[in-house]
Amino acid sequence: MNKSYLALAVVLGGAAQHAGAAGFFEDSKATLGLRNLYFNQDNRDGAAAPSKQEEWGQGFILDYKSGYTQGPVGFGVDALGLVGVRLDSGKGTHYNPTSANNSGQLFPTESDGRAVHEYGSLGLTAKVRFSKTEARLGTFLPKLPVVTHNDGRLLPQTFEGAQLTSNEISNLTLTGGKFERAKGRSSTNSDSLSIAGANNAKTGQFSNQFYFAGADYKLGKNLLLQYYYGNLEDFYVQHFVGLQHDWKLPVGLLKTDLRYFNSDSDGKNASASGRAEGYRSSGYWSAGDPERGEVDNRVWSAKFTYLLDAHELSFGVQRLSGNSDFPVLNQGDGYTAYLITDSQINKFLRAGERTWRASYAYDFAKLGVPGLKASAVYLHGDNIDTNGSDASEWERDLRLDYVVQGGLFKGVGFSYRHASLRSDVASQRSIDENRLYVTYSLPLL
Repeated sequence: MNKSYLALAVVLGGAAQHAGAAGFFEDSKATLGLRNLYFNQDNRDGAAAPSKQEEWGQGFILDYKSGYTQGPVGFGVDALGLVGVRLDSGKGTHYNPTSANNSGQLFPTESDGRAVHEYGSLGLTAKVRFSKTEARLGTFLPKLPVVTHNDGRLLPQTFEGAQLTSNEISNLTLTGGKFERAKGRSSTNSDSLSIAGANNAKTGQFSNQFYFAGADYKLGKNLLLQYYYGNLEDFYVQHFVGLQHDWKLPVGLLKTDLRYFNSDSDGKNASASGRAEGYRSSGYWSAGDPERGEVDNRVWSAKFTYLLDAHELSFGVQRLSGNSDFPVLNQGDGYTAYLITDSQINKFLRAGERTWRASYAYDFAKLGVPGLKASAVYLHGDNIDTNGSDASEWERDLRLDYVVQGGLFKGVGFSYRHASLRSDVASQRSIDENRLYVTYSLPLL
């Protein structure tokens, strides 16, 4: 038996013995999230991928969180149940005819290249609390600078491992742990971890060792300082420093978000023989470069957001340097990067890329329509290292959200999201994409 699952069984057994104690059930919470998603992607050029991908499905997300047993050491158990049901998908619009890819856009693929009718998984997490420190073992939805789960499709991506969080010191949160596997947003398989350039399911290389640690320090009410470390064994070591600040002006509020990543090679990725085995990164290197495929990347960014009544105006810049693309956990079936340029379609994380972004959002509550919000984002990246002249790309994202405020359908949410991507990069197709979400959260406990 896997050591992690053996430890999970031991902790679950301890929690079960104490389950009758006050607090375990009394403080439990459970919600059923309903997510209906229609997805349509128009790939406008090239022949390597379908001209159109279109799928529609219904997702069910059961989130149960127990309380803790009484005593100096409290035990608890969380559960995350995920089920996706196909409502519409054809072999031509699911587009995975040879089943070579992990999945289509919303669903896993059967052996005949068609989308499955339904899929699902159950993730359990044992937790132990002592004072202001909590240890967790099992399934996670991480939201950390060095590892963030993706939640852009029917069901969220999940990670498996262990994490320790401590708040023993006032205003300081310490976090550390290890993740071994991840389950894709459109998958039932729990796979080892990798990065772009090495994540081919047949010829790539993977690792079960991602270590992370970090500190979040609140200096007063308006300033947050962060440091995080991440290490995917045999691929990369990453350091992150961040600052977030809120400045209340005589008129409005100014939010500042500063980020810096420094990523270098580790283990087999740092050696020519290891990279030849498949432990390599995507990026750009000149012909014959002995360091071809080696992680070498720095990223800095600054984003400023001004809020005034119902208005939100934002501007940001991001710069990448080094030969490799920005390294991030990526099994090849969807991921999220903690960058200010992570958008609906693109990430803007290629070697050498320089990006600026501007956005505007408006809350229509000020006009007497509470629950209605609209936003627009534009990003432009250039200086991308490629053969010949440097390449550029841009993306425009439009979004309209509404949550019913009363009556029989109170709490039902609607979200329409449109994105357009145009790129000079040879491997990137120009794309137009539409998504329509209908969501509802039903409290069970």
